[in-house]
Amino acid sequence: MNGRHWIAAFLEAIQAERDAARNTVQSYGRDLADFARHTDIKTANAEDIRAYLLALEAEGLAATTRARRLSSIRQFFAFTFEEGLRKDNPATRIKGPKRKKTLPKTLSEGEVQILLDAAAKTGNTEPLKARNRCLFQLLYATGLRVSELVGLPLAAAGGDPRMILVRGKGGRERMVPLSPPARKALAGWLTLRAAGLKDKARTSRYLFPAGRGDGHLSRVQFFRLVEQVAIAAGLPAGAISPHTLRHAFATHLLANGADLRAIQMLLGHADIATTEIYTHVLDERLKALVLEKHPLAKTP
Repeated sequence: MNGRHWIAAFLEAIQAERDAARNTVQSYGRDLADFARHTDIKTANAEDIRAYLLALEAEGLAATTRARRLSSIRQFFAFTFEEGLRKDNPATRIKGPKRKKTLPKTLSEGEVQILLDAAAKTGNTEPLKARNRCLFQLLYATGLRVSELVGLPLAAAGGDPRMILVRGKGGRERMVPLSPPARKALAGWLTLRAAGLKDKARTSRYLFPAGRGDGHLSRVQFFRLVEQVAIAAGLPAGAISPHTLRHAFATHLLANGADLRAIQMLLGHADIATTEIYTHVLDERLKALVLEKHPLAKTP
């Protein structure tokens, strides 16, 4: 069994055991194929891995990319060790590059409203306008990931729901409440949904079917729609993505007094440390609190 066969076995294992998404498996495959071009993965040692990471840094790859590559390598060698393909795990003590904490890009409440208004007017037909309005209202009302939004089943929208069940990363399920505007937009789309679809798409089990066939609207199609709506709204298209609205959802909730743990549950974060990046919005509120409430801050 050569190195390529080892990689293939690893990819099969994560797909079978972890039910990993196709994009995830392909990402692991690309990372490991690149590593295998630099060294023999059957005999690679810790120094070979460090040299590879240094080469990536010299190429100018971002710390996040290098960290992801190392994560793929670590998981691969853990697999080869557990399966008895290797007698050691050379990646055990390799330290990855430190990731800079970057604040998520977000939008003001006013900018979000402009975007929502533009979405409701984007489309060549009334059904398309209703669909686009629903997509954007749901995204801002729930903070769903793109894959979660476009993959929503039609059954989730039955009976004018106050909450929808979402299946997130790792198959974890969570309930997310819908705002009145989101419920109204959802009802509007359901009324026009059949008229806006063709052929098999009308019987699709997805809330947002693809144009033809039985699949759902793709992530790429939705990214393009966001750019189109941003341009129509007069906002910088390159700075706005579906994730920007997810960030806006969390940021605006926190700024208006929501509990961080509740936001963690709504976003579907496994670790609250991921959610804590949104606490940057508290800076101004805390500053104002001290200036207004501290006894020594009062003007004599």
